[in-house]
Amino acid sequence: MIDVFLERRLPRPLGSKVVRALTLEGQPCFDLHRIQWQESLLARDGQRLVCHFQAPDVESARIGLRQAGADVSSLWGGTVHAAPGLKDSELTEGNVLVERHFAAPVTFEAIQALENAGAACLSNHRVRFLRTHFSLDRQRMHCLYQAPDAESVRLAQHQAGMPVSSIWAFQRIVPADTTAQP
Repeated sequence: MIDVFLERRLPRPLGSKVVRALTLEGQPCFDLHRIQWQESLLARDGQRLVCHFQAPDVESARIGLRQAGADVSSLWGGTVHAAPGLKDSELTEGNVLVERHFAAPVTFEAIQALENAGAACLSNHRVRFLRTHFSLDRQRMHCLYQAPDAESVRLAQHQAGMPVSSIWAFQRIVPADTTAQP
């Protein structure tokens, strides 16, 4: 199984209940293609969404998600890298996502070295790194943080000299979560 990510910009805001309902509606297609929904990260304004799945391969995910009615134009395979010592329960503290896009492929180690060099900037703004999603083509990355707000992350990233495409606050929606906000 590999990790697969679906990015969406939504024409109108959605709430977490709608995201959950749409995902559960697609379950028969997911089952058929052995796709497992891991989580969705919904922007606070309801207009951006990143869904994380595990599937046998990207093509299985593409077929199953398309059959479930999803726009798969921004679907990509990747790897997940958690902060050292991170417990699964600590992922619930994540609330800000940083998107990074690269014109040419980069190595995870090169970006991690930049992140490590800027650790003091993160600490100064009370920003804690939790996890990274890194694309197989090495040209896209999502970094999840726990922070007071998106602006704190923006300042820390700028001061650390990190490449940033966009930064947004999110709420995490997981399959077993019954407490997600509307």
